[in-house]
Amino acid sequence: MSRLACDLLIPDWPAPAVVKACVTTRAGGVSQAPYDSLNLGDHVGDEPAAVAENRQRLTAEYAIQPAWLKQVHGVVVAHADPGVIAEADASWTDTPVVACTVMTADCLPALFCDRAGTRVAAAHAGWRGLANGVLEATLDSLQVDPRDVLVWLGPAIGPAAFEVGAEVRDAFMATHPETAQAFVPGDKPGKYMADIYALARLRLAARGVTAVYGGGFCTFNDPRFYSYRRNPGTGRFASLVWLAPR
Repeated sequence: MSRLACDLLIPDWPAPAVVKACVTTRAGGVSQAPYDSLNLGDHVGDEPAAVAENRQRLTAEYAIQPAWLKQVHGVVVAHADPGVIAEADASWTDTPVVACTVMTADCLPALFCDRAGTRVAAAHAGWRGLANGVLEATLDSLQVDPRDVLVWLGPAIGPAAFEVGAEVRDAFMATHPETAQAFVPGDKPGKYMADIYALARLRLAARGVTAVYGGGFCTFNDPRFYSYRRNPGTGRFASLVWLAPR
């Protein structure tokens, strides 16, 4: 399987050695076009058998137990349980080998851990979830001083491709006026180009989290990743974080 994260995160995210993470790419699976090839989403129209095989390959590659979610662009944070598909957009765990898992294709995946390496979490943050507080809810689930939390922002749509309406800007500024800096007027009247990475950093900083890493990707322009805006009929890649076996 072609994988991105273990090589990418080690120099970029100074997490404790016990914390492991990965981000899948499109390569290494069995799904056919337009889902080719490592589609992990079972809700996008791909053949169920292909998705099951792709998920099995991921599980075997890292010897983990992924806790899949039914993501709904909300702010619910579940306790990660590989035996339950919770309706939530984030999960946390302190159990080794259980992997907090989120799927995206332009939305922002955010991985969390504490400096002591005792708890991890993963969040799916589209603009609605981000504006409504999914990152803050995930932070709260760790029950750790924000100064002791490390966050890594995974591949998402970049600021040069993320065009939004004024209602999106207003939703953020209503509670966090400082987020105005994350929006630049677009070429079309009433449209803005939004920096989802800047928005996440500002929201986390407001809660006292300053150790934030990652960012700088653009799923829309990077063919390694699925992108819903590039092609609505597409798959999903996964971002996972877990604790090593004790």
